[in-house]
Parts: sequence; C-alpha cells; structure tokens
Amino acid sequence: MREDIIQMSKREIDRLGVIREVLNKRTKQKEAARMLSLSTRQVRRIIRKVIIHGEIAVVHGNRGKPSSRRFPQGFKEKVMQAVRKKYYDFGPSFAAEKLEETDKLPVSRETLRGWMMEGHLWIPRKLRKQGEIHCWRKRKECFGEMIQTDGSVHDWLEGRGPAMVLMGYIDDATGGVFSKFYPAETTEAAMKSFKEYIEEYGIPESLYFDRHSIYKTTRRPNLEEQLKGQLPKTQFEMALDFLSVEAIHAHSPQAKGRIERLFRTFQDRLIKEMRLTGINSLDEANDFLKEYLPKYNCIFAIPAANPKNLHKPVPADMDLAWVFALREERIISKDFLVVWNNRAFLLSKPSMTLIKAKVTVLENLQGEIRIWLNNRYLKFTEITADTLRQIRERKRPAKQNGIKTRYKIWKPAIDHPWRVEGRAVYARLNK
Repeated sequence: MREDIIQMSKREIDRLGVIREVLNKRTKQKEAARMLSLSTRQVRRIIRKVIIHGEIAVVHGNRGKPSSRRFPQGFKEKVMQAVRKKYYDFGPSFAAEKLEETDKLPVSRETLRGWMMEGHLWIPRKLRKQGEIHCWRKRKECFGEMIQTDGSVHDWLEGRGPAMVLMGYIDDATGGVFSKFYPAETTEAAMKSFKEYIEEYGIPESLYFDRHSIYKTTRRPNLEEQLKGQLPKTQFEMALDFLSVEAIHAHSPQAKGRIERLFRTFQDRLIKEMRLTGINSLDEANDFLKEYLPKYNCIFAIPAANPKNLHKPVPADMDLAWVFALREERIISKDFLVVWNNRAFLLSKPSMTLIKAKVTVLENLQGEIRIWLNNRYLKFTEITADTLRQIRERKRPAKQNGIKTRYKIWKPAIDHPWRVEGRAVYARLNK
C-alpha cells in the first residue's frame, strides 16, 4: 500500500469532516460534540491531534499493529499441528474442547474457528448450501412426557471392530439422552434397550418412533382382531400395552428430527471420542457410553419448561422380564403337545379339556418359556425331537408302522334296523 494513502472507516471519515468544520470556524466545539456523541473535552483532544499529526490522527492508533494479547506464533503452530493430526474433521467447538481436555492447549472456539478457516479446515455455515426454512415443533413441557427412539446403523468403530447399531432414546422436553450398542436392530435389541431405560428412569407416558417392522406390522388383522376392532400389533407394541405407554408412529424422518439430529451429532462426536480412546469392541463401546452420556447430558440437556417428572415407577407386582417377552398363540395338540419355534413342550398334567385349547406361549429375553391359559401357567416338560418322533409314531395306525393287521368285518346285529327293514321288504316282495 502506498504511504500517501490513508485507510479510514466510514465513521472515521464522518468524524474528520466534523473536525474540519470546527477548524474552519464554521461549527462550534459544543455542536461538534453533540454530532459525534462525544464530550467537548474529547473533541478538543482530537482537534489538537489533527493539528499536530494531520488527518491521520482520527484513525485509531492501534490500526495495523498486532494485538498485545495475541497468542505466540509457536502456540498457534502447535495448536494447528494437533488439529491437522487428530481433529481434522472436528468442528471448532468440539476441537476446542478436546484441545483443552486432552492436549492441555486452551484456546477459545472463535479463535480456533478463525485459524481453521484460515487453514481451510472449516467452512462457515453461511457459505454452506442452505435448505428450506423449517418451522420447529414446540418441545413437550415435562420430562418423560414423550421419548423419541430409533436405531442407527453406522460404522461406529470405523472398521476397527464388529458392526453395531446404536439404540437411542432422547427426551423431547429436556434433550436428555440414553443409548446403548447392540449387534443389530432387532425386536430383542429394542426390548432390551427400553427395559434398561425403564430401570434407570421409569415408565414414560409415550414413545415416538418410525414405522420400522419392529414397531409397526404390515399384516392384515385376523378374525379375532377384526371382531374386537383392533389393529394387528408387533411384539414391541404388545409390551407397550402392558406398560400403558402410548405408541406414536412418525410418518417421516423429519417428524422425529430430534433423534435424527442426535444420531448426526453422535456420528460426528461419539465416533471421534471412541477413536481417541481406542475402542475396538461392542462391550468396550457400551462401557464407554456409561461415562460419556452423563458428560454429554450435562453439556447439551436443557431444563424442562415444567419441572414435573411424568415417568411412572414400575408397579411392585410387574415383572419386566415377562413384560418384554415374545408372545404368540398356539393350539394344544391331541397328544398334549405345544410346539413353539421348532421346540416341543409336553404338558405335565394332561386333561381331555385341554385338547384343542388355545394357549399363549411366552419367551423372555433370557430364553425362558411359559405357557399361559385362563389366567394360570401350565406346567410342562420340554422334549427332544427324537422323543417327539417316538410319541407320534406310537399314535400312527399299525399299517403305517409296517405291520400288517387283519381287519374284522363288521356285521349288523340280528335286530338291527337294517335287518328288520330288509326282512319286511323281502316279505312284501314275495307275496
């Protein structure tokens, strides 16, 4: 830049114009002070500086000089070296947290944001592609009023370990999070995760989820459901009925945006946290979540608009182990057998009234079995496939077992109606 050119802001140019008017005796100092929102003493000080140093005196004296509070150049290089090595895909806020926590390099997020933009490691939000304006739904007022849940299938370990799915729960009022990793997104994983949520917080009023096959079935209602005016339900929905939890189905991913944004945050922050900690297995990841989630909730959870907690305690007479159980109806066979998932159960106290009776078979998450009929559990013994085959072979006719039998020809008795009527007809014909 040429030395005879002075850079000024619009405010400084306006100030210089007023000072010139005062120097030319066309404006009084008191009027100039009012126009510049300064005191008359300050105006006189500026006038003296302009007379001595010229028009450049209206420019701030620190213009173009490095700040006395700036970081040493070596510190900036050390920070940027750590960012390029470990936090290259972190946001400025998250990177500033990890630099202070792990590397003992305290730096404000805005300072780091400028350095990362300068090093082309961060793109400001205003330069990104903006989507349509969205009108946010108002949060629920109370903790436990509505919980959003979903499963996130992602490469959580970045190839260092097995495939995992994160079952997540987020309170709509506070944003508090509960999560756990499972091998796959199944009905068993949904039941186990919600059971652990209830054991920690209590039973919420409602659960908000998508239309995944775990939460919503596409089969048609059977005859019994049609007579009762009910829609078919999944195993998970039946468990919610026992708990009196309202099931709410979302019609789009945007409708349950809070849990979707949580997964987007976790796929950014949680993955990098586990990378830095060296997590390589599902068990290690779940142990890490026990320490990570309380810290996350302290930072990101907010107080509810209403301090009332709507979570209900588990009733004393309710056994969650059998609430979260797979249940289906079966028919008792003629040989007092109940078959479930290729397993056979022989009833211990057979009775003719039990044949063809409809029972409910329950299998909990530990693999235990119960058979329910008329408000009571039936006693049974599980039998092997060989025992089942022997029982059914004994029930088959002898011919099917390869034994030839002589069947007795049945003849009607002498006083059988067929014989009596036959004799009468024969007598009429012979008259």
